[in-house]
Amino acid sequence: AGAIVVMSADAKLCMIIGDPVAHSLSPAIHNAAYKALGLGGRFRYEARQVKPDQLADFMNEVRDKDIRGVSCTAPHKVAIMGHMDDIDPVAARIGAVNTVVNDKGRLKGYNTDWLGIMRSLEKITPLKGKRVALLGAGGAARSIAYGLVEKGAKVTVYNRTVEKARALAEEFGADSAGLDEVAAVKQADIIVNATSAGMSPNDGATPLPEEYISGGQIVFDSIYVPYETRLLKEAAARGARVIHGTEMLLAQAVEQFRLYTGYDAPEDVMRRALEEALGI
Repeated sequence: AGAIVVMSADAKLCMIIGDPVAHSLSPAIHNAAYKALGLGGRFRYEARQVKPDQLADFMNEVRDKDIRGVSCTAPHKVAIMGHMDDIDPVAARIGAVNTVVNDKGRLKGYNTDWLGIMRSLEKITPLKGKRVALLGAGGAARSIAYGLVEKGAKVTVYNRTVEKARALAEEFGADSAGLDEVAAVKQADIIVNATSAGMSPNDGATPLPEEYISGGQIVFDSIYVPYETRLLKEAAARGARVIHGTEMLLAQAVEQFRLYTGYDAPEDVMRRALEEALGI
């Protein structure tokens, strides 16, 4: 057991909310970082299950109890925007908020999801001019589409409901196609999965037949439970470069940490906490 940390009376509470939220690794990542920087007495991080009909009451609590930061996962990323005093221009453009900072009762919404995936990809390759196949047109896909187009990539959104793919693509300046046309991903430099296909407990599912993946491609899966999805296993077997969803989770948490505390995050400590929590 570690040393007992005595919380100061004005300790700042940060939380992750979602429905469900029990699977979240954010408390482990953030609390490890607080401890490493000696901030354990000043900050703590908890998870709270908040159902959609409880969101308004929860946001009142954030103001009343001066909760410093709120990380927001599904299904709240769009609805929470209605409770903000200010919204960062990028979050407004994406149409989703995953990070809320409470500055003396004023709530400002940010989106760090898009930074999470861009940093993960840019460690490996510049994105300008790259052909990217984006699978899915839901909330996660919005942040990813925004970031990729912003970085100069040529994006095609594939989705079962073609209308949703088209709407998302038109909004961000991408192309769109139905899943019946997904064989065209063979021409892509990068494939990004932003669907839930392959997420636990449906570990056996994949959004893409493996024969469409080749050795020269980069394949990124936004899912991080399980750590190695079927998509990534098959992509690795075919010689593609794979990026695990944990990279996006970590990179967006690093940015959140800075927004909540004002300190640069100890990324190596956060990575170790994440790997420990996942048993990898």
